[in-house]
Amino acid sequence: MDTFILGIDQSTAGTKALIVDRCGQIVAKSDAVHKQIYPKPGWVEHDPLEIYENVKRTVREALTLAGITPARLAALSITNQRETAVMWDRTTGRPVCHAIVWQCQRTADLCADYKAAGHEQAVRSKTGLMLDPYFSATKWGWMLEHVENAKPLLQEGKLLAGTIDSWLVWKLTGGRVHATDYTNASRTSLFNIHTLGWDNELCQLFGVPRELLPEIKSSDEVFGLTEDPDLFPEKVPVSGVIGDSQAALFGQLCLEPGMAKATYGTGTSVLLNIGDKPAVSENGLVAAVAWGRGGRVTYALEAIIRCSGDSIKWVRDNLGLFGSFDELDAMLRQTPDNEGVYLVPAFVGLGAPYWDPYARAAITGMNRATGKAHIVRAAVESIAYQVRDAAEMMERETGVRLKQLHADGGASANPVLMQFQADMLNLPVVKSEIAELSAMGSVYMAGLGVGYWPSLDEIEQLSKQVQLYEPMMEAAERERLYTGWKQAVASILSDKINRDLI
Repeated sequence: MDTFILGIDQSTAGTKALIVDRCGQIVAKSDAVHKQIYPKPGWVEHDPLEIYENVKRTVREALTLAGITPARLAALSITNQRETAVMWDRTTGRPVCHAIVWQCQRTADLCADYKAAGHEQAVRSKTGLMLDPYFSATKWGWMLEHVENAKPLLQEGKLLAGTIDSWLVWKLTGGRVHATDYTNASRTSLFNIHTLGWDNELCQLFGVPRELLPEIKSSDEVFGLTEDPDLFPEKVPVSGVIGDSQAALFGQLCLEPGMAKATYGTGTSVLLNIGDKPAVSENGLVAAVAWGRGGRVTYALEAIIRCSGDSIKWVRDNLGLFGSFDELDAMLRQTPDNEGVYLVPAFVGLGAPYWDPYARAAITGMNRATGKAHIVRAAVESIAYQVRDAAEMMERETGVRLKQLHADGGASANPVLMQFQADMLNLPVVKSEIAELSAMGSVYMAGLGVGYWPSLDEIEQLSKQVQLYEPMMEAAERERLYTGWKQAVASILSDKINRDLI
């Protein structure tokens, strides 16, 4: 009897469940969105219980659509939004508060205090990360200080902390397994990329007791078995646990140093495989574990772009400038020039290479002739400009010119954006036709972990359709547009960042 792998993709916007066969084909999928909670300006939260309910719902729907029972699942994989922080009561399984999302800026002042106290270099040298509210440590520290029942639960030994992957593993295994993988651990500011473990000094600095944190495993390990008899009457191995951006890097088969990809989601992650040795950037990039597999760890450099697809959502939902994506495509094709209009989407500050949590969004260059199509185009173009910022930093850091950029994620479905991206980079952009590439990366990892696919060679032989975008823009036009972008960014930066990175 044929068996399948169930892939769970828990992203910032929602949850997907995919059923994948041995040929690497998606035979069924289901998705559900969850609420975005904004209790104060700059704060972003999710409800972990709503997320888990959506996991159960999408799994049931995907199994039904595929016409199979859990008995035919060889493994369950998890890929997830990273850095988003959860704390919960291990005795009740209930979170102590909403999850604090990676976008949330509530700890910006706390991070500034840590910098003023001289801790930035120590944090960066151990973790490869900036001292920034983006990462998990200050979020957990905030919960312990501000959530009413967090400290009492800590004193009673009932409190656990983790990222979304840990939360889902714990729930799916019936509270028997509290674990994360190297990729997610490396996004917390508590993980030492050199020793590959939780760092006691960092835990003490951020006020997060080590005993709250999950065990760290390789992405391809079997984390445990499902223990939810209603959802899985037959137990299923949980493997292939990996953060979403790293999962996309693996799904793109960027397996050699020097290969890079961009995942265009709510934000955009540009990841560069750098091999088996970590690197700490001084140019606005962050270090990451790309994956742990077969007892070995692969590292990456990453540029984190806080807002990309979210800026398109903003001009649609908040400004009402277009309705459907067909309308968006038509507007972009009918307005081939931005006419000097730029949108800098610093709705929750700016990420790489500026790392300015105090920057705020702006639309610049408007005049009396500016119409809604120019603003929409500016929102789309802002994504490509930010990816060029990232690519230039990567080339400066490594001294190696990128040969091409692999692309995936929701916004990569827009052909105008992909062509503009190739033009801005003056590089070929290889866009995967698999929309669910993060999920597929985790599925591949799980399949290797449980022996569903015997080797990477077999995965490389699976059919993968791509679309190639070649640069077409004249150099003078490319540089004119990009110079305008840099000027727009400079106009909105706060006075608290290093302007040498502009």
